[in-house]
Amino acid sequence: MNVTFIGGGNMATALISGLSKSRPGSGWIRVCDPSIEARQRLEHDYPVACSDSATQAVVQADTIVLAVKPQVMPAVLAELAGRVEPGQLVISIAAGVNIGTILRALGPDQAVIRVMPNTPALIGVGISGLFAAPQCTAEQRATAERLFAVAGATVWVEDEALINVVTAVSGSGPAYYFLLTEALREAGRTLGLSETVAAKLALHTVSGAGAMAMQSGVDVAELRRRVTSPGGTTQAALEAFEAGNFRQLVYRAVKAASDRGAELAAAGDKP
Repeated sequence: MNVTFIGGGNMATALISGLSKSRPGSGWIRVCDPSIEARQRLEHDYPVACSDSATQAVVQADTIVLAVKPQVMPAVLAELAGRVEPGQLVISIAAGVNIGTILRALGPDQAVIRVMPNTPALIGVGISGLFAAPQCTAEQRATAERLFAVAGATVWVEDEALINVVTAVSGSGPAYYFLLTEALREAGRTLGLSETVAAKLALHTVSGAGAMAMQSGVDVAELRRRVTSPGGTTQAALEAFEAGNFRQLVYRAVKAASDRGAELAAAGDKP
């Protein structure tokens, strides 16, 4: 498998790092990026070949990963129009860019998969949601899954509209946890802890709870119940959360993110 990345930013770098470890050797990963600094960095750190020409980079590639910002995508698609073969798999990680937009530029028979990774992929513990156009074969779906497995877990959705929900839950989700960590830190500091102690308690509590939920195999609702003693401190805190409609607030936040993703996709999908 020969892979070409159009764009050499953080997410592309995370995937390149994982791929180069999973399959040592040079010549099978190529990167196109307009920044000479980015190209020099990638060629120094990984066994990749870099260029500033997308049309050259995609020649003989089995898989092409469009790892550019959504606002850059129209220019990239215009450059690649007529240069991508139907047998090549195109994977897009650009949020809010529908498959229809890509097919209009590259041709209706193009095999395209949309992927929404999240930032923990940068340290190999992310999760990516994938959706494949009907033109994609089982082998191409497996290729995409293997590619993104180097950065963490993968899940498939069978309706492209659900990529907006994936974005809202996991793509934006790390920010929700960072916000909760901030809030815990600030509450501890306000109640008398030093900034250093409050920050360490918040960070280790959030990371430890996440690791416990992943490793225990126990449903998070049951884990919550096990921590909550009747009439104890945890119950008092949870009752305060519930009084503030915590679950409804989380739902509204995720729905707002999902709705915004749909709006961006609809705006970008106009011919």
